Amino acid sequence: MKTINLLLEVIELIALASTISKQDIVSASWLRSQFSAFTPKDIALVLLFSLIASILIALVYKKTYRGVLYDPSFSITLILLCMVTSSVVMAIGSNVALSMGMVGALSIVRFRTAVKDSIDTAYMFWCITMGILIGTRFYLPAMVMLVGIAVVMLAISFLRLKGANCYLLVLHFEPGAQPEIESELQRSIPRYRLRSKTVTRSGAEATYEVRLRYNTDLVSHMLNVRGVYDATMVSLQNEAGI
Repeated sequence: MKTINLLLEVIELIALASTISKQDIVSASWLRSQFSAFTPKDIALVLLFSLIASILIALVYKKTYRGVLYDPSFSITLILLCMVTSSVVMAIGSNVALSMGMVGALSIVRFRTAVKDSIDTAYMFWCITMGILIGTRFYLPAMVMLVGIAVVMLAISFLRLKGANCYLLVLHFEPGAQPEIESELQRSIPRYRLRSKTVTRSGAEATYEVRLRYNTDLVSHMLNVRGVYDATMVSLQNEAGI
């Protein structure tokens, strides 16, 4: 009787096992392997920290931007770059074969978009660095470096605002009025430099590079010079100074 019951239990186990396909077994083991290195909580923390870090970097970039026209799409690019980098680093961190394949794939990618300002490249590397640190789950070093670099960039921007600003002064005048113009420039500003000069039959045009620490009304002074037709001043923030 015991032998018959044992045989019946074995038959039931075989029937139960036959209902589980090989695909189900492989899927279960695959899911366990996917979450053996990191959990959904780890994924959420990486995305959250990378989002916070990238938003702070974008705000610092907007605050310290010194160009002519601010482009909001670049700030969105910084946020996306940090989050994508942290996700990729987290994915390949526990798989040596995948990391080597990713390096090989990225080595043949060529980015043809030209970055106009070198400071934009620095901000992109800043986002990539934060993404690597957060993707490897070094949250505290990432936040410390983030705050430190942000303080440095804000301090540099503040010092630049307190310094002298660079401008281009465009003058149209009679050809014989240039000595009086340069005498007025020497009295009004400490340094200036002639960038270009054009002489035509109707008059002359000269472009001077000047630096003004305060809001000096240099245009009005130039218009008071005898022989000057008009004067225009253009801000020059991205060029090298005198």
